[in-house]
Amino acid sequence: MTRTVEDAMLVLQAISGHDASDFSSVPSKLDFNASEPVTGLKVGYVPAWLQVDSATDVDRAALETLRAQGLIPTSITLPDWPYESLNLILFAEDAASFEELTLSGQANTLKMQVPAAWPNLFRETRFLSAVDLVQAERMRRRVALEIARIFSEVDLLLVPSLRDEMPTISNQTGHPSPTVRTGTVEVSEARNDSAPGAKNPTAKFSPPRKVPHGVTLVGRLIDEGTIARVGMTLESAAGVSTQRPPGFN
Repeated sequence: MTRTVEDAMLVLQAISGHDASDFSSVPSKLDFNASEPVTGLKVGYVPAWLQVDSATDVDRAALETLRAQGLIPTSITLPDWPYESLNLILFAEDAASFEELTLSGQANTLKMQVPAAWPNLFRETRFLSAVDLVQAERMRRRVALEIARIFSEVDLLLVPSLRDEMPTISNQTGHPSPTVRTGTVEVSEARNDSAPGAKNPTAKFSPPRKVPHGVTLVGRLIDEGTIARVGMTLESAAGVSTQRPPGFN
């Protein structure tokens, strides 16, 4: 994680490249020119995702900011599919990677042991069948083809950052997706990705706290340069990249 999109691209430039020992790695070049204009790019969005309660004014303002910068907001649709079923692939791969941890009993010593925590997911996933995994892989193929269709119509996607479908999809299809800070919102409850439970309750805030918020940009495969340029445009227009919390100058 970095403070700015430009910093993220510097890190990516340093770590990217073909890995000859990884058969899934392909030769590619990071094509990024910060001075190249973004005017005329088509930014896809799902209208319903910007209208639900979880969407914020910050999300909606980001789309209008891009419109003002010369991009073309373009409505798209996604099939109503059970995208969460793709997580079976993630769980299976992780359970295989940490199999020794589970079988040795060391997973029992990890702090988080509630149902949604990773140690329990490692255990549960061992009961998945080969049929379950094959069907999930078939689903991934259908989703990948659908996303390819969408990217034949638009240059990038703008997604409210708390919309679960797109991170689930891009995690399985490999599409690059930075989340870009574009403003702040007030929250009365912390967002906890550490599987909260009775011994680890989610923090509540009274009065509400102001926290950073942003949107997620999703780009074509091996096209980080486009979403980086658009992300830098958003940062500049929102004027948030220089903001720091107390004690983090």
